[in-house]
Amino acid sequence: MPVIVATITPKPDKFDEVEEVLTRLIPQVHEEDGCELYALHKGKDRFVFVEKWRDMAALGAHSSAPSIKALNEGLKDLVAGGLDVQVLEAVPAGDPAKGGV
Repeated sequence: MPVIVATITPKPDKFDEVEEVLTRLIPQVHEEDGCELYALHKGKDRFVFVEKWRDMAALGAHSSAPSIKALNEGLKDLVAGGLDVQVLEAVPAGDPAKGGV
């Protein structure tokens, strides 16, 4: 079950615009087959998605979904550099409900 951490760094004067683009597309992603978690977090200078997908096939379908195309188009000229997307594998430890996948 893939877990994704995707970091988006807005240009300094585009933070609010980036947030609007990201939050507008979240409901579409939540409806995608295999989406188990798609949660947006923000820090002082970045946004971070934490995602969990049923399997690699669902993640692959998400990667080519209309929502991602709209995301890339909406973020054009608003971000500093590309998105940093990490596909991760859980290392279960401790309480299975808190330290697993």
